[in-house]
Amino acid sequence: MHTHVKLYQRPSAQERGYNSNWRRRSKLFLKAYPLCVECLKQNKLTPSTVVDHIIPQRGDQVLMWDETNNWQALCDSCHNKKTRKYDNVPEYKYKF
Repeated sequence: MHTHVKLYQRPSAQERGYNSNWRRRSKLFLKAYPLCVECLKQNKLTPSTVVDHIIPQRGDQVLMWDETNNWQALCDSCHNKKTRKYDNVPEYKYKF
């Protein structure tokens, strides 16, 4: 019998910093930017539903809270495409 071992265990949203402060600030961001930026590039008007980190924050507090340079408003569809293509690859760091 074969057993599968998860090589990468993703921390919970809370552990990744998505707390009440994030929920409050991201809600305000979506009010300020109500349309998906990727859909707009294709001349489509789609409501934004997700605040995306352009560069995945992966625990980096500067990237996490850089609303001006690292946040963008996306719809679920565009966010899921971006996440599958770019963000889902775990970052490995080696210590020598």
